[in-house]
Order: sequence, then C-alpha cells, then structure tokens
Amino acid sequence: MTASEPILAGFYPDPSICRVGDTYYLVSSSFEYLPGIPIHVSTDLVTWTLVGNALTRESQIAEHRGYPSAGIFAPTIRHHNGTFWIIGTNVNDIPLGRGHFLIHTSDPAGPWSDPVHIAGAIGIDPDIVWDDDDIAHVTWCSLNPEQPGIQSAPIDTTTGALLAPPRQLWQGSGLAFPEGPHLYRIADWWYLLLAEGGTERGHAATIARARTLDGPFEAAPHNPFLTHRSLAHPVQNTGHADLIELADGTWAAAHLGVRPRGQTPGFHVNGRESFLVGIDWIDGWPVVDETRFAVPPVDRSFADHFAGSDLHPRWLGVGRFPASFTRPRTGGGLLIDADAGEGRALIAARATDLVWTASAQFTAEAGTGRFLLLIDDRNWYGLTYDGSTVEATLAVGPIEHSVGRHDIPAGVVPTLRIRAIPAPVLPHGVSLEPDLIELAVIVEGAERVFGAFDGRYLSTEVTGGFTGRVFGVQALTGQIELREIHYAPTAESASTA
Repeated sequence: MTASEPILAGFYPDPSICRVGDTYYLVSSSFEYLPGIPIHVSTDLVTWTLVGNALTRESQIAEHRGYPSAGIFAPTIRHHNGTFWIIGTNVNDIPLGRGHFLIHTSDPAGPWSDPVHIAGAIGIDPDIVWDDDDIAHVTWCSLNPEQPGIQSAPIDTTTGALLAPPRQLWQGSGLAFPEGPHLYRIADWWYLLLAEGGTERGHAATIARARTLDGPFEAAPHNPFLTHRSLAHPVQNTGHADLIELADGTWAAAHLGVRPRGQTPGFHVNGRESFLVGIDWIDGWPVVDETRFAVPPVDRSFADHFAGSDLHPRWLGVGRFPASFTRPRTGGGLLIDADAGEGRALIAARATDLVWTASAQFTAEAGTGRFLLLIDDRNWYGLTYDGSTVEATLAVGPIEHSVGRHDIPAGVVPTLRIRAIPAPVLPHGVSLEPDLIELAVIVEGAERVFGAFDGRYLSTEVTGGFTGRVFGVQALTGQIELREIHYAPTAESASTA
C-alpha cells in the first residue's frame, strides 16, 4: 500500500529535515502566521512532536504584516559542527531589497538567533550546505531577472556576505516553476534536488548530479523521481522533497502533498501536509519506495484552558505574535484585546484532521468576539458573540452573509461549536463537497445548529494561496476573556443523499 497518511497533518508544507544522531528535526513554511517556522522532532520518522517555533520575537522578523500566503516561505534546516541552522525567505523583505535570512541555535526548541540577511540573494526557497573545505553554500530560486533560475553562491555565515558571484546551476527537467532547491554532497557527487511543475496537481520532485559545483549537472534518467500527477492516488500535489540519511544508513525523503476530496477537480482544505517515503539508491540515483513507512494513527485532540503563563506553540497570530494582544488571567483563561496594537487580534491553531469538532467558550462583557474557521481574511465561517446574542456568518470573498441568530440568557456563557463533517454521498458514490462545516451554539445543554455549509468555499482550490484552514477566537471590539478551546477528531462517516 502506498503512503496516504501524512507524518504532519494540517498545513505544514515544504518540509525540510535533518538528523543528529538518532533524532530527526523537521521545519515547515508558516507564511503569514506567527510565531513562524514550526519545529517538529522525532526518533522514528513517523511520530512527531511540535517542540517550538524558530521565529518567536519581533527582532527576528521586522517586516510581516499578515498578508495572506505571504511571509515565510520554504525554510531549510541543517546541522553542522554542533549548530542548527535555518535559512528561509520572508517575501515581505523582497521589495526592501533584503535577501534570505539565516538563523542558528544549539537547541532546536529555541531560542534561535536574530537573523543575518544575505545581500545579493533575492529569491525564494533557499538551501544551505557545506563543502569539503567547510565553506557554506546557499542555493535558491532567483527572482532577479538579471540572474534567473537556480542560483548558488558561497557565503560568510557570520555576515551573510556572498564570497563569490552567484552562479547558475541546473535549471530543471523542463517542467514549470523549477524551485525548492536542496543541494547535497553524497559520496563523490553533488546532487541538486528541485521541486517542479508548480505546487498544484502537476507537482513533482526532480534531481540532477555533478562531480563539482561548477557542473555540468546531469539529470536523472527517471525524472521526475517523485510525483503523483495523473494518478488516481488519494495524495496529490506531491513534491518539494528533502532527502535524509537515516541512522542505520538507509535513506528517506520528506515531501509535501494534499488530500483532496469531493467532485473534480477535488478540494483540499487542511493545506499542504508533510509525507514520508523511503529512498533506495540505484545506479547512483534515488528511487522512491512508498511502502516502506507505516504511519500510525495519531490522536491530535487537545483541550486548552490557558492556565499557564506561556502559550502552547500551536497557537498562532496573523501577522503578529499572540503575546502582542493577549494576556493570561490569574486562575486561567486568556484576555484578548482588540485594541492592543495594529492587526487582527486572532489566536488560532491549524485544523489537522479530515473530520473534527472544535468548541470555544469566552465571555464578552467588555467586547465582542468570534469563534471562526478560516483559510484567509476573506474566506471564513464563524460564530460572533457580543454578550447577549450569537450570530452565525459565512464570508466568501467580498460577501458576508448572516445565517442565523440566537439569544443568550443573561449570566450564561455559551459554548460555540464548529464541526467539519463528512459530505453526503450521492447515489453514484461521489460527494460534491470535500466536507460540510456545521456551526452551532450550545446553551445550558440545549443545542442550536445554524446549519452545515459547503466546505469547498474554505478550500485552496477556491480561495487560492498556500495555506490551509485554521480555527480560533478573535476579539472584534474591546476585550474578551477566552476560557477554553477544545479540539478532537470525530468518526468519519457519510450519509447517503
């Protein structure tokens, strides 16, 4: 059976992986959300724990602003001479002329250093590798029209200065959008791995090799060596891979993919996720084995009463750190202040399962809040509570539409609930939607369901972009007190229409 279960479910795209001894470390793109660059740790490659984020303070990311699908693109993590390094791109820096950023630490759980910017390297998807003389080389997808394609240059990791002019490496196999380069020194070869074909259904991973960094790079005869394009496979958009040698000397690759559902063209809702495949080296080239790793079921449920002084690393803000608009309350709970600085006062977490239930409780004596599921700032379904009434609203592009209101008795704190439930199966065995999103309020044990709404409008195929769904609580006006948020997967079963 081929791999169809992600090692990281939910929007954890563009995985990059490294190993130290028997422990593996994986980072992902975070785009407009802060803290940025989540870091997962594993000792078996199939079960992973979120231990922190690399970008956790303002001094590390001066220009952000929360534009949808902007922010942090495709970081690479490597370990060299006792130090962990992450190189990444903040695309909001590009108009300012700042290149990729480089941070380091001795402990991947953090804290990580303030960034060094690499002047003269304008582009996305950077990689870092050290040669036999211990010189660091940065490779990236250039956005400089005078130096197009995949560029590489040696750098000073202390200052970020290029030590030689950038040179063009292999430009791919001929598919669209060659990007996501990773450069490896393996045996007597330099291997250059690329993502090609765009990050949609044509996505693929290709590879080439050369004896020296001066090239020429020779393409693998079986490119693309990883892709699901034009296949009837439950995982699509596979690509953007990173190779890793295991502690036992065998090899694997982490890569992104999506799990589309519903009628053609299929709709993926939780974003691009991280998957794992085995790698065999045959005649000096990587060959994928999708049957090697069995990913066990994972219970991703949680209940957070916000009782401590520090937020769990799952919690995100849009273009700002949650600490800039939240404050823990004595005895538990979290104060969210809509007027604390610029930007949305939204604390959110990734949706990670195909069907799930999330609920929230907050008080609204001094403001108005909303519990919502969103894919960006224009596409969301939510429940707004102002202390006396709960209103269910759907936002699709420029349209916001109320689908019901329910009065709340004085002195009662309602439970707001959002569920992703299976879509009905038609007689010919197909569901039109990827899922349905049910909005409900529970008051003193009585449930009021406002309806179950088409999940396609909260999918990447409809909204565009590079992220996935998140859910959370936003202060719209004044201050609200968040008491708790619960999340749990639910049984996947569908009704027959």
